Amino acid sequence: MRPRLKQKASPIDIENMEIRKACPKDVPQILEFIKGIARYEKMENEVVATENMLHEWLFQKEVAEVVFAEEDGKAAGFALYFHNFSTFVGKAGIYLEDLYVFPEHRGKGYGKALFLHLAKTALERGCGRMEWVCLNWNQPSIDFYRSMGAISLDDWKTYRLTEDALKELVY
Repeated sequence: MRPRLKQKASPIDIENMEIRKACPKDVPQILEFIKGIARYEKMENEVVATENMLHEWLFQKEVAEVVFAEEDGKAAGFALYFHNFSTFVGKAGIYLEDLYVFPEHRGKGYGKALFLHLAKTALERGCGRMEWVCLNWNQPSIDFYRSMGAISLDDWKTYRLTEDALKELVY
């Protein structure tokens, strides 16, 4: 059974808030958010991304996009996402890799604003769905996603081949 929102999600009314697409000069800020989410998820030692890498992959190769929720021109939260494709749906989707709001800005609606912005982007681009993963222990995020009408795909397991494992497999 799919949970449904009781009503359409209400618009966010945060004074002086703006959702803005990232540009190359934002790379240091993007890395700051990545390190922030890694700290929150207790995975800081796994961050190997550098500003040069982010610049290459986000702004030269353009394989992912970033948006910021800003208050008075200062970033409060960010979302990093990219397109995937569903063979069953026959359409692209949006895959939300990271959504993170700095602790001092939580509970004000920035996460919801970013999430709704991505949902609207998915619809505007004709996407069939939006997906992401969430750590099992992250109950605040689980509750947030469920409040947005999301369902958990408990029948699926996520698998990963790291860069080293890929090299070992291929070479």
